[in-house]
Amino acid sequence: MSSSVQLIRSSNLADAEYAYAATAPSHARLIFLAGSCPLDADGATVAVGDYAGQAAACVETMTQALAAAGATIEDVISTRVLVASSERADLVAAWGAVRDAFGGHDVPSTLLGVTVLGYADQLVELEAVAAVVD
Repeated sequence: MSSSVQLIRSSNLADAEYAYAATAPSHARLIFLAGSCPLDADGATVAVGDYAGQAAACVETMTQALAAAGATIEDVISTRVLVASSERADLVAAWGAVRDAFGGHDVPSTLLGVTVLGYADQLVELEAVAAVVD
């Protein structure tokens, strides 16, 4: 099944590693995911101290939540990546893992450095919205 999400680009804006906007048809079902955290099945934080590793774990959690809602990563319409750091290199490491997971489906995304996240040793959280046509 192909995605109903349409990514929008503009030659009038700076070249970016993501689309500047995305749309879905009016009859699409929207899926709002809770922030995906780098937790294992027992609720323990994984990849402690590793921004890219935690970002990859967040993508895996998000992918499982999408599947439970009847969607895939290609149905994601936007993301927000939260990184507990004020160092640009840490944000870039987390962003790289998320960007690589999305491949050519480079949805609009916001990358934020934040002070702290909710779980012990948590460095990254990934929020997403998806749209599917049933």
